[in-house]
Amino acid sequence: MTTTNAPRVRRRRFESYATALRYLDDRPNVERTRPARIDPDAFKLDRMNAIAEVLGDPQRDVRVVHVAGSKGKGSTVEMLAASLAACGYATGVFTSPHLIDVRERIRLNDRVIDEGDFVRLLGKAVGAANAVADRHGETTFFELITALALLYFREQAVDLAVMEVGLGGRLDCTNIVEPEVCAITQLQLEHTEILGGTLGEIAREKAGIIKPGVTCITVPQAPEAMEVLRAEAEVRAAPLVVLGEDVAYSCRFEANPELGPHARVCLTSPRSSYEHVPVPLKGEHQAPNCGLALAVLDKLSDRGFVAPEVRVAEGMARTKSNGRLEQVWDSPRVLIDGAHNAESVQAFVRAIGAHIRYDSMIAIFGCAADKDVDAMLTRIAIGADKIIFTKATGNPRAMDPEELKRRFEKINPKMTQVCPTLKEAINTACKGVGRRDDLICITGSFYLAGEAKRLLTEAKAKRGG
Repeated sequence: MTTTNAPRVRRRRFESYATALRYLDDRPNVERTRPARIDPDAFKLDRMNAIAEVLGDPQRDVRVVHVAGSKGKGSTVEMLAASLAACGYATGVFTSPHLIDVRERIRLNDRVIDEGDFVRLLGKAVGAANAVADRHGETTFFELITALALLYFREQAVDLAVMEVGLGGRLDCTNIVEPEVCAITQLQLEHTEILGGTLGEIAREKAGIIKPGVTCITVPQAPEAMEVLRAEAEVRAAPLVVLGEDVAYSCRFEANPELGPHARVCLTSPRSSYEHVPVPLKGEHQAPNCGLALAVLDKLSDRGFVAPEVRVAEGMARTKSNGRLEQVWDSPRVLIDGAHNAESVQAFVRAIGAHIRYDSMIAIFGCAADKDVDAMLTRIAIGADKIIFTKATGNPRAMDPEELKRRFEKINPKMTQVCPTLKEAINTACKGVGRRDDLICITGSFYLAGEAKRLLTEAKAKRGG
């Protein structure tokens, strides 16, 4: 509750959704900033706590599942949320980043927050941020979006909100929640300038979401990471459940006329029995994410949530791909994928090989300069017959396409080309595909995938659908 000494709040009024977006775009945004230029004050939970206090601590009125990890956390959130919705629960969903519209980050089941609610609640969040600015400094883009989401979930009286960590865990502004259960997906080296240069250091940051006495569920990890997760859970007296060790889990890959090639997972416990549930997202790498979602559902049964197998399977089947091997154009076939590190690019290439028949592939590739670029280029070379290098518009972290081409040529002799814009790259790729079974894949960055989806959605609208 707001204390008697709380600062006076004056809600910011925005004339329109467009003006609200312009205001947000002017806020410090870690997602679009090179790591060397990130202000250390961008990661301060005391500011987020102060904003929440002014707003009446909405996080205390929302039951939450909190999901962190290096890869697969967005997929896990989507599968879990779809299953909960199919079980009849009003489910809040908070993810990042977005593909086209920032409102994609905040949903009630499948419905994104409408523009009116977004503008109104952003005004409240900005008012609270302004009220504490003298003591806590300038609020970031992600802090405002997180505050807005919590306000929306409280206002909509969601049964449960599934919230994805933005960056790290310990100091991420979502970490003011007190979850029913938390989950940690696969851990890898990422954002090393911010989170640390070893897997152990990164695991320690991710483990920061573990709360005293609250069960944390994770997938099998590298020994260095698992050691840290176990130690951090023990310090907090929090049960740590490892998929396949503390709860029975198995998966298999098969094909049938109805679903084609796909994975199925089983998860059994004294409370639940999920047998041969089809994994809705393509790629063997999605199987443990699906298993993790099922393990969270199993644990939620202890917290009063009922998730029958039939309903869960129905919900899983309705999981949206949202930038994960998503086909956004039919002729020629154009797929987008937000793979943004070497392991994700490798999983992307393997998933295409397992699920999609094609004659040749043109890859349109662009990535951030602070990634392990050479490793990503090595992986994309495995599947692509030709690569067009480009970059997302308006992303200061994007690597110069000419530099990408130069570095790729040291690794692989395959045919390459440079296009200064993604629109030009797509047009060039479409001219280069010669057969009906050829494939165009756009990957390397969630921002590149999002821009591609926007461009092709607009193109479809101009064509009349």
